[in-house]
Amino acid sequence: MNYDIKDLKLAKKGALRIEWARNNMPVLSLIEKRFSNEKPLKGYRIAACLHVTTETGVLMETLKAGGAQVALCASNPLSTQDDVASALVKDLKIPVFSIKGEDTKRYYRHIEAVLAFKPDITMDDGADLVSSIHRRSPAAHRNIIGGTEETTTGVIRLRALANQGKLRYPIIAVNDAQTKHLFDNRYGTGQSTVDGVVRATNKLLAGANFVICGYGWCGRGVAMRAKGMASRVIVVEVDPLRALEAIMDGYEVMTIKEAAGTGEVFVTTTGDTSVIRKEHFTLMKSGAIIANAGHFNVEIDIPALEKLSKKKKRIREFVDEYIMKDGRKIYLLGEGRLINLAAAEGHPAQVMDMSFANQALSVEYIVKHHRSLKKDVYKVPPDIDEKIAALKLRSMGIKIDSLTNEQKKYLSSWEIGT
Repeated sequence: MNYDIKDLKLAKKGALRIEWARNNMPVLSLIEKRFSNEKPLKGYRIAACLHVTTETGVLMETLKAGGAQVALCASNPLSTQDDVASALVKDLKIPVFSIKGEDTKRYYRHIEAVLAFKPDITMDDGADLVSSIHRRSPAAHRNIIGGTEETTTGVIRLRALANQGKLRYPIIAVNDAQTKHLFDNRYGTGQSTVDGVVRATNKLLAGANFVICGYGWCGRGVAMRAKGMASRVIVVEVDPLRALEAIMDGYEVMTIKEAAGTGEVFVTTTGDTSVIRKEHFTLMKSGAIIANAGHFNVEIDIPALEKLSKKKKRIREFVDEYIMKDGRKIYLLGEGRLINLAAAEGHPAQVMDMSFANQALSVEYIVKHHRSLKKDVYKVPPDIDEKIAALKLRSMGIKIDSLTNEQKKYLSSWEIGT
């Protein structure tokens, strides 16, 4: 079995951490139990490009229990947990190609390694795997029947491919499931991003001017948690509806130019490029901290920051100090990569339980229905979404009501009025 990881001796530690995650992922555990009995994925090869974390380890166990053969690489150079990668190789015999801190060349070499696995199904987080496939001849991967995509950035890229008529096979946008983006993006990203900033800096957030660029579900989550830490939250937006919502939620809203001069901590959550640029760095206070919670490190114009500085040094793990030519100091966290995985452990297992349940059930759906699916981006079927929500509630010991027959009839009628 081929693999490329940091150190196989880390496997014992990784196995214990995966066990801890599994204990906090009851929905995925129920799916794994069913998969073990039914083997719905038997005979299928899955190439996964995901953050190699403890929760991903539980997902890999579930897919393998379902009969699938799986190969795994990282979806970000700084998001790998090396002990988890080792445990997956040693204990589950899964080919893993992932090392925390790998350079760009090795990152793409690892993607090529999982593609050499000749998958039937792809599982992506950010669409680097899919984009690599689409740069090749269509004949190279004509056996692929479908795929899934985990995150907002990847869905944006896939919809661009679909709109241009270039998408080669159907892909389910797991990110768009309500049990994913309403919880993972908001509560997962919110908590883990603030966790990453605090772990990297050990700075007090109470009383700090905390600037959040983007008020989508991830931005909402970060704002909630920063407010909970008693920060003064400032939101930067380009969408008038989201900006209005941020105001109604009790936050200040201003342009990035205005925020640049007053902010002390900056977090980007947009999925777009060059959100914080040269003209903003020149306005920042000395001591400003900049982090990114988006999938790629393009949201912060790092080359511009490099040009504006006269000196750079790694002052703490995951903290680079840039000394500007005028003497100001600006601190970039995690090399501008997603801070919750670069400096922390990513989303809590309890929320990834729903996200990865969507992944597992979406793969099963592809196996059953791929012949009727067009080459397009699909939402997770509503019945899967609702099933996951119901299982999550059940695992929490929470019961809810059901509609009576009278209520169902009323909601389906038009005759009854004032």
